[in-house]
Amino acid sequence: MRYPIGFMMAQARHRAKMEKAGITRYPTVLMLEPLYTCNLACIGCSVERHTGKLKDRLSVETCLKAVDDCGAPIVNLCGGEPTLYPELKELIEGLFARDKYVILCTNALKLDTKVFGVIPPDPRLFIMIHLDGLRETHDYVCNRAGVFDKAVEMMKRAAELGYYVYINTTVYKETSVEEVEALCKLVDELKAQGILVSPGYEYESVERDIFLTREQIHEKFRQIRSFAGKYKVCATPIFLEFAAGLRELPCSPWSTVNYTPMGWKSPCYLIGDRYIPDWETFWNTTNWEYWESRLDPRCQNCKMHSGFEHSAVTEAMKTLKGKLQLAAWSLK
Repeated sequence: MRYPIGFMMAQARHRAKMEKAGITRYPTVLMLEPLYTCNLACIGCSVERHTGKLKDRLSVETCLKAVDDCGAPIVNLCGGEPTLYPELKELIEGLFARDKYVILCTNALKLDTKVFGVIPPDPRLFIMIHLDGLRETHDYVCNRAGVFDKAVEMMKRAAELGYYVYINTTVYKETSVEEVEALCKLVDELKAQGILVSPGYEYESVERDIFLTREQIHEKFRQIRSFAGKYKVCATPIFLEFAAGLRELPCSPWSTVNYTPMGWKSPCYLIGDRYIPDWETFWNTTNWEYWESRLDPRCQNCKMHSGFEHSAVTEAMKTLKGKLQLAAWSLK
């Protein structure tokens, strides 16, 4: 299975609850950034996400209030580098107490000292390790030598210790399709659970020209789609069709909301027009219809998983064929 049954059932129950209540817009994932401190300065990352001071981190209490306000069943801990958050164990325990599934999105450099032996394996905890290519490409993107080898070492160790382990691969201009397939094979070799592949978002604060245009995304993802069925690729079939330019989807910016040291990021995880301190103001004053339309220039080359996977699942659920395709994909 792509994900544990409990994880998929939690999402299904949440969707059914919202639909029964007649609610069409609702978060399914909270991207929780408890800090903007990082031990890397990756060339594809927006500047604010790796330049924050540790003293400016969110408290555990503030993080958990955001979780309660949002109500999403899945919390993606990111940042910054979440393993640098001093209260990580306490935060994850608080999330488990709320029966949340936790995706720890990490560069893996501190897993051996901050997670292994500190936070035990749990079926609700997924370790999502960034690998944006093989050794040369990944170390280039991370702007530091040796990061790829350390990440692979930590993946092996995590799998041996019984953690659920996934690879998160962002596709840039420098990422060859052959490398993406090699990473898919690495998932099997390391006995990890899967790989999430998504085109990079064109952050305005990033100076280097490493991002794909819309046409380049289509070209690369048509190739990725041709072999995705052979591996544990976590993107749904309809999302891959969308990324390959074979169909259109509306954006669902409200499905993946983002809470940061500066507040709720509006309108989405990728674009911060405003930072709003309280949930109600964020949720009720963001012009969701405008951002769904993708009319904004900053949305033109965006095909990020965070904005469109919810839309892909919604599209699949409209027909019997789509439901069967999604079920077959989930069980593989």
